[in-house]
Amino acid sequence: MLPHALLLLCLLLASASTSPVRRDTVTSTGKVKDLDIYSFHIKSTVSSRYAMTVITSRVANRANESREVLFHVELPKNAFISKFSMTMDGQVYNGVVKKKEEAQTQYHQAVSRGQSAGLVSAVGRTLEQFQTSVTVAAHSKVTFELTYEELLKRRLGQYQLLIKARPTQIVKDFKIEVRVNEQQGIRFLQTQGSLIADERASAINSTVSEKEALVQFSPSKEQQQCSSCMEAGLNGDLIIIYDVNRAQSKGDIQVSQGYFVHYFAPTDLPRIPKNVVFIIDQSGSMHGQKIEQTREALLTIFKEIPEEDHFGLITFDHQVIPWKDHLLPATSDNLLAARDFVRSIRDRGSTDINSALLEGVQMLNRFRESHPQKGTASILILLTDGDPTSGVIDLRKIQANVKEAIGRKYTLYCLGFGFDVNYEFLEKMALENEGVARRIYSDSDAALQLRGFYEEVATPLLLDVQLNYTGVSNLTQTRFAQYYNGSEIVVCGQVTDNNLEGFTAEVKANTKREEVVFRTAVEEKGMSEMLTLYIFEMYIQRLWAYLTVQQQLEKTLLLTGDEHARMKEQALALALKYSFVTPLTSMVVTKPAGEEQVSHKPKEGEDPANKGFQTMRHGSGVMLGHGSGVMLVHGYPGGYPASPMRPPVFHQLPGIGLDHLDQDSAYDMDYDMGPATRPSHGPGPRPSHGPAPRPTHGPATRPSHGHVDAPTHMPTQVVPKHQSVRFLLPGSNPPCYDLNVEGDPIFVLLEDAGVSITAQVKGAGFSTIAIHLGQDRHMMVNTTDISLGTDLYSWSQLPDSVQYHSVLVHGYGRELKVTLGGIIFHTVLYQQDGDHFLWPDINQSLPGSNVTGLMGRLHTQYNLTQTAAPSTDLTILGQVVTASRASAVDYRLFSMPTVDCWLFQYQSVLQGELSDFKVHKL
Repeated sequence: MLPHALLLLCLLLASASTSPVRRDTVTSTGKVKDLDIYSFHIKSTVSSRYAMTVITSRVANRANESREVLFHVELPKNAFISKFSMTMDGQVYNGVVKKKEEAQTQYHQAVSRGQSAGLVSAVGRTLEQFQTSVTVAAHSKVTFELTYEELLKRRLGQYQLLIKARPTQIVKDFKIEVRVNEQQGIRFLQTQGSLIADERASAINSTVSEKEALVQFSPSKEQQQCSSCMEAGLNGDLIIIYDVNRAQSKGDIQVSQGYFVHYFAPTDLPRIPKNVVFIIDQSGSMHGQKIEQTREALLTIFKEIPEEDHFGLITFDHQVIPWKDHLLPATSDNLLAARDFVRSIRDRGSTDINSALLEGVQMLNRFRESHPQKGTASILILLTDGDPTSGVIDLRKIQANVKEAIGRKYTLYCLGFGFDVNYEFLEKMALENEGVARRIYSDSDAALQLRGFYEEVATPLLLDVQLNYTGVSNLTQTRFAQYYNGSEIVVCGQVTDNNLEGFTAEVKANTKREEVVFRTAVEEKGMSEMLTLYIFEMYIQRLWAYLTVQQQLEKTLLLTGDEHARMKEQALALALKYSFVTPLTSMVVTKPAGEEQVSHKPKEGEDPANKGFQTMRHGSGVMLGHGSGVMLVHGYPGGYPASPMRPPVFHQLPGIGLDHLDQDSAYDMDYDMGPATRPSHGPGPRPSHGPAPRPTHGPATRPSHGHVDAPTHMPTQVVPKHQSVRFLLPGSNPPCYDLNVEGDPIFVLLEDAGVSITAQVKGAGFSTIAIHLGQDRHMMVNTTDISLGTDLYSWSQLPDSVQYHSVLVHGYGRELKVTLGGIIFHTVLYQQDGDHFLWPDINQSLPGSNVTGLMGRLHTQYNLTQTAAPSTDLTILGQVVTASRASAVDYRLFSMPTVDCWLFQYQSVLQGELSDFKVHKL
């Protein structure tokens, strides 16, 4: 959708259950016998409207035989999956994103082998479904983890995050956590929803400060019980509603690492009068509830149109029936007469969309000729439920006729009623005329949906909005026909050579009375605050990629021939680079037995029958069969058949071990799987999540000079191994350099004003990191635990926030953030090829000239002579060196994207040799 088309965004539902083939394992309450979902977490981090959500579901098979477990998640339609993994017996199985055609080949090969190879998605109002299944051995566990990303859009003055949770049983460790960070400041934040109703109100905790908010929902097992759900557990939603402060009419611009985002939502502007023509389908297919709900919605709308507006009303079937042949002012008498006409609308005849739309355009043309004043917004709103069956029925001809008639003078919004409508036809016609398409679902609240859409476009504030920038490239959409009250315009791009001096932003638009210009210079400020969470570090770059792919996919609907192919190729390349699941790619999931499944991202209105699936209704869901494999897929709201997913997009990502790495992993450690698998510590209460006694290392392990001996439990290598670690400097096209080392050496990462950080190399990263504050305060981080002085925590036991002297420590599952004055140290725990390693990143708000260490100068300014050739000259710290094209995995980000970089020799940035930074002890 276009950026000003604001949709209610939903988060997701994650659940595990047995395969429908094994119905004998399901109890009358819906709970699966011997399958226990013992941990269910939904964690969403929202950074300046950009949200990354991780769903983790842990399931134990307590039976004496293997069982099939189904992982089922609902996620927002406009979200892109960016990661999926299953972990069993210490082995990680990652989803891999490929081009749609390549994945389809694997799909057909799997079908030919008789495997259940299709992952199927149902399309609901705001959700689409993802699912996969895996066979779990007796007394074994599986962890599912899915990550997706989305841009929240402002609608009617607020952002909404809706989390729907239905784990299908009472869960021992149930937690929903939402973190919101907005640099503009949070104006208000509210929580509501059925999950926090009645006795569960005490399970929600909200903390809101000037720029940050934390919402946590952790119901006890008793609170998850209710009279209607019994053993099936909770089934409801949690809604987070908020908005930000908007002190500047010119908007808010944020810049980070060569990318910028401009949020433009001016306030205190006069309302622009609008001229609106409602074009209503009253053909026979609208019979019954559809026509009744349409009447109900119009009767309400015609109560609320401001008197300064003008309006017209056309109904059509095989004939076009205008209420009046011209627009009328929205006086009380005219609105009362229009409501009388609406009550007389009856369904009949066939459908002549072409003639109805052209009559609507002519009505606006006549009004424009008789009222030549500027400063009004003219729009057409079409509501139909089917294909044209009368008059011109060729869809391409209708689109061409309407586009030519409108001639970019007016905006067309197309509302498709129900699932019989040709949504792609409506979407293309709306996009060609600077509008959007929206599906209206044939449910009991359809009238409310219609009124809600009208409210979004009821109050125009600006017309012909054009955003202009200097010193930038690769911009997302910069022209918008209207800006409506309560919405927001978002533009992203790249800053040329990361140079803010030449970067300016200007917005030109028309108000009710005059043309206005908003100008602003851009300064890179507040970046130390923005980099305090992992999603902040490259969130602007990922937001740019997300928005660019979405808009490129829209453009493919409008282009033909070579232009269509070129735009499609660009969208595909960008989606693959950023590991986004989109309609141009598919995700292949390989199971432990070698079976492969292919997941397709759904397209609005897609029909399962067109994809070669045999469908038959089964209870509240749909049984989908293909070959010998059968899966149960719950239908979407309204009971419509599920539809296969269209293609998604994934890079192959290094595996991340989940068994003991995130906050709920303590439940893994002591989970009772029966006598055969009981942990050696025996029965008893679950270990405390507080500090554990520190192992007795003895005083000798704390040398007076502040360094700590390397852990004695690390294996000793008889033959030194060669390892290479690649560092990235910040930026959109960053330089990078390699450290080629032998064995497991220890290096100084940073030395600055009494702070020392050292680390031991292992694999692609580091095995242990030590932080020293002066002579007597020390922190140690390794792949199993974290020590703060004499207190020891496992990764799973570390609280969200710990104060250690003047240091603030935050735990985020497999991520750790340490704030030491002006230094922010961040590390992520990874697993790759069966080994665990740490990847650190350091940001300094006020870096000084005396800072040393391997990472002490990562934020050094640099210049590249050119960026299109295979090699270039890099100027850094007064030296000119040659850099060549390369790529690197960016471990600073949890999603581990592979990025392009310019490889150069490390000596120029380190201002020395590796031996200068090598030490003997941590």
